[in-house]
Amino acid sequence: MTLPAWLTAVSFNADGLIPAIAQDLQSGRILMMAWMNAEALQLTAQTQTAVYFSRSRAKLWHKGESSGHTQQVHDIRLDCDADVIVLSVTQAGGIACHTGRESCFYQRFDLSGQTPKWQTVDKVLKDPAEIYKSDTAVSATHQDTVIDTDSDNVNKAPNIIANSDSQVKVATHSILQQLDRVLAERKQADADSSYVASLYAKGLNKILEKVGEESTESIIAAKDFANCDENLNKTQYDDARHELIYEVADVWFHTLVGLAWFDIESDTVLNELGRRFGLSGIDEKAAR
Repeated sequence: MTLPAWLTAVSFNADGLIPAIAQDLQSGRILMMAWMNAEALQLTAQTQTAVYFSRSRAKLWHKGESSGHTQQVHDIRLDCDADVIVLSVTQAGGIACHTGRESCFYQRFDLSGQTPKWQTVDKVLKDPAEIYKSDTAVSATHQDTVIDTDSDNVNKAPNIIANSDSQVKVATHSILQQLDRVLAERKQADADSSYVASLYAKGLNKILEKVGEESTESIIAAKDFANCDENLNKTQYDDARHELIYEVADVWFHTLVGLAWFDIESDTVLNELGRRFGLSGIDEKAAR
């Protein structure tokens, strides 16, 4: 297929892709980053709605195809090296991130304490379960909590879905088995292909570091939630509750990555919990 002249001016990378940054037309805030190939960019220009390319699924995805949070494109800009696209958009629903937040960039680097950390600074505007209309849909996350994410921001929590607008509909009891399978597959994947593959490439110490980091964040989230009063501020209470659940999910996820490093499947942990079920704490400890 012969590309139009304007597309030939774009410097796509070796994989035929270019990073595309979506920026809110009114506020100027950066909402998300994803990838486009030539077809996605051409469709975006033609339809004036954002169309991206999912690297994990190797196919086009229309922003909002599952969530309804589409992006109307008002302006498309190309940088001086012709290798980055910026879209000025109106974000439907005011939510660009699969976590239910306005922007995927909701974590700020905090240097105020003794230890630098990523601090969540944006509240959840809508529960992801309500967005994707499924009790069994699992959500990070570009992310971003997608085992793969179409974002390169690896500090974002990894999502179990393939990208921010797709869903993996599986029965709750099989989620761990699904994770086991995908985590095993990622051990053979290229480090640049997914968040988990990048963790494997960095080695066990990095995985364990993430387990410790997420554990600390879950402790902080628990303390924040404990200080909330549902009767005084329902919104703050709900946000803190969701944040605790989100952080604990991160701990579980990274722990599973650590187990997968040793080729240990989640069923072995479930079996151990089953063995303990019905034993008192004292009896269980004595039986070790």
